[in-house]
Amino acid sequence: MTQTQERPRTATDPAADWLASFENACAAGDVDAAAGLFATTSFWRDLIAFSWNLTTVEDRAGVADLLGSTLTRVQPHGFTLTEPSEEADGVRTAWFEFETSVGRGRGLVRLVEEDGPRAWTFLTTLHELKGHEEPLGHRRPMGAEHGVNPDRASWLERREAEDVAWGKDAQPYVLVVGGGQGGIALGARLRQLGVPSLVIDKHPRPGDQWRNRYKSLCLHDPVWYDHLPYLKFPENWPVFAPKDKIGDWLEFYTRVMEVPYWTSTEAHSASYDEATESWTVEVVRDGEPVTLRPTQLVMATGMSGKPNVPSFPGQEVFAGEQQHSSQHPGPDAYAGKRVVVVGSNNSAFDICGALYEHGADVTMVQRSSTHIVKSDTLMDIGLGDLYSERALAAGVTTEKADLIFASLPYRIMHTFQIPLYDQMRERDKEFYDRLEAAGFDLDWGDDGSGLFMKYLRRGSGYYIDVGAAELVADGSVALAKGQVDHLTEDAVVLGDGTTLPADLVVYATGYGSMNGWAADLISQEVADKVGKCWGLGSDTTKDPGPWEGEQRNMWKPTQQDNLWFHGGNLHQSRHYSLYLALQLKARHVGIDTPVHGRQEVHHLS
Repeated sequence: MTQTQERPRTATDPAADWLASFENACAAGDVDAAAGLFATTSFWRDLIAFSWNLTTVEDRAGVADLLGSTLTRVQPHGFTLTEPSEEADGVRTAWFEFETSVGRGRGLVRLVEEDGPRAWTFLTTLHELKGHEEPLGHRRPMGAEHGVNPDRASWLERREAEDVAWGKDAQPYVLVVGGGQGGIALGARLRQLGVPSLVIDKHPRPGDQWRNRYKSLCLHDPVWYDHLPYLKFPENWPVFAPKDKIGDWLEFYTRVMEVPYWTSTEAHSASYDEATESWTVEVVRDGEPVTLRPTQLVMATGMSGKPNVPSFPGQEVFAGEQQHSSQHPGPDAYAGKRVVVVGSNNSAFDICGALYEHGADVTMVQRSSTHIVKSDTLMDIGLGDLYSERALAAGVTTEKADLIFASLPYRIMHTFQIPLYDQMRERDKEFYDRLEAAGFDLDWGDDGSGLFMKYLRRGSGYYIDVGAAELVADGSVALAKGQVDHLTEDAVVLGDGTTLPADLVVYATGYGSMNGWAADLISQEVADKVGKCWGLGSDTTKDPGPWEGEQRNMWKPTQQDNLWFHGGNLHQSRHYSLYLALQLKARHVGIDTPVHGRQEVHHLS
């Protein structure tokens, strides 16, 4: 479409009219006209389609800024509804697709009436690069090589040769450090996009990150929320998968999706060469040192990967065992033992519940208030419209649900969550009354927005109750409140002098920012250069401002060239691995990727 051509409007659907107006303004280079199509209060979330970044701009000024710096390069066109728009409660919602100069995108717009239809929320996402489409459907590989070829190598021989060559005859363009669900999902994406990549992990088998946790661990998120890319869980998969079943699935998935994956491999150091724009990473694989020289380095060590192990006076004289929750093997060895669990969130409750079932004398130490929501209630009210059999029956696939969730700007997401958690609080009022009567300190987030916002803002402070909260409510698990002051030879002593006899102390004290891994592997200087990972800058508890608009440093360019962070739950690993993989693919093939709005650093850890 030339600059002088206008896409014809249609009166059949108001959303189609709006898209045509937006496209025409973009084609004419009229930034003010395009921005004028947005409501006075409005939000545009772009996942790399325009910005080569994960970014949200606000109001007409933000739209004008984004378009002013990207429009000439992006050349957006072909905006087309993929299904008729729908209107409810004064908001018209429309799904659409579009193209840019380098790729194809999908999006969702919500229109409100403000002197005509105006965009209230606008989501644009890039889902493939032109000329570099994934080998899907009619593009799938043949597999068999017909004809006669004396030099033929089998599929297995090619895979084995690829594995042997890394660090010797070949170097990965991308090195992914961490082979849990995040690294595996990204590795599968990069394999399908043809990006030379390697995932490394210190464990002997893929999935050991799950197998090695306490034996009662299971997913607290339902199956519809947790699929990996390309290959969904079978329809008979449990709603809440046990940790060993997840471990086996990750191992199976790694093999079937042909993720280049080195087990028993630990990264010892990494350094970046500004001149060559590449990394030197020293690893040890099966006891043998190997030097890898990737261009891009991805830390996929898990948003909850670096344990926060507290330091208390007297730990060195305590005669019993001390473990972080990530090291806890399970309850079997502790029947009849006195156990103090420091913490009152997910891991703390799970561990307390399993220890109680196996005959331990368990005390939970609550140091600050906790948000609790019953699993069944969360599934029904919080997730049911997006991730459930009910949602699938209504045509909301996992892919569609991901985009609906992504289309809600973080700035206003709490306003959607508060009414849901008000419903949950009312439904389970008797349950919460009993917990509070037992002395447990409950909260619903600083603004009443509940679990999802706590997760996105701080990644802690909540428990999805699968039964263990009842043990605290009825006194089966003892509850102590306050800060740990010190340990003695056989007890934990709180600040008020309360003494808790103990044979085992479990520190269910959470995890630190992912840039801590960068400090360990690269340097403290680089960790400080990229700053804190996770959080929104909401200026709520443990999420200091200023407002960031997106998750700090996750799945997008950082202040350190060629260093990326990839983590989160299974849903985030699935969804955001696409955008990270496309950013890496574009760089690999030489597509220009100027980043709009690269995140500034406000907090170091």
